Amino acid sequence: MKEDRGEMGTIPPATTAGLAAMFLALFLGVVRVEWAAVPLFIFVVLCIAAAFHPEYGFILPVVSRGRTGRSAVALTFDDGPDPSTTPALLQLLDRYNVRGAFFVTGERAGRYGHLIAAILERGHDIGSHSYSHDPFLMLRGMERLSREISSTQTLLRRFGIFPMAFRPPVGIVNPKLAHVLRKAGLYCVIFSCRAGDFGNRRIHGLAGKILKKVKADDIILLHDVRPRGAGGVDAWLHEVDLILEGLNNKGLEVTPLSDLISRPVMVKVERKNKA
Repeated sequence: MKEDRGEMGTIPPATTAGLAAMFLALFLGVVRVEWAAVPLFIFVVLCIAAAFHPEYGFILPVVSRGRTGRSAVALTFDDGPDPSTTPALLQLLDRYNVRGAFFVTGERAGRYGHLIAAILERGHDIGSHSYSHDPFLMLRGMERLSREISSTQTLLRRFGIFPMAFRPPVGIVNPKLAHVLRKAGLYCVIFSCRAGDFGNRRIHGLAGKILKKVKADDIILLHDVRPRGAGGVDAWLHEVDLILEGLNNKGLEVTPLSDLISRPVMVKVERKNKA
């Protein structure tokens, strides 16, 4: 089981590995100059691979699963809100009396403010998923990354909340993210169970894929956007229904993400009205 590496104050393994690679390169360079590139090359490869597998916490500390030891999981929904899916999803979650965490984009939150209000009224948490959901965000400069996060925080404050949990677009991280999140007062949350639905582009068999691999303390990744392909919203909603029913049959309680990871996803703050 992968360890939860959620303490933003800890030194990530990449820092230690980078220093070790530099010292080893200096040592090998004395022996034979061309050998000096080997540890540096290995370090670069490790960093590239780790960017796509943040659950190992190599580049920065992340929260990837719970550590409750209970038969419990958390549901998280990315990319929304969306008027074609969010209202029906909220009704379904109400029917099962479960609370999820919605990682929303600032752009959509600004466009569909009434859905943000509905999510909060139903008792769900809201986390940040950047402003524009740029899939190449982690290749941008630090200024762009900071702006994506701060703009979303400013917008969501209009609803009286300050998200503390940030989930990067497409689950990719980079070394700059740790500094930006620390400065903004956020921490990074990813997931430990997903179906590879590619943002609801592949919803066929969604429930079966989740239920086959889910286990206690998992953070489940789903999406709250209009499905593409056959079946549309009705087919997607049926899959989510099957997931909720299947989790219940497996004896896995759906608990709020904040309870599963023992830290707040968001906090209430004074509303900041739009200028």
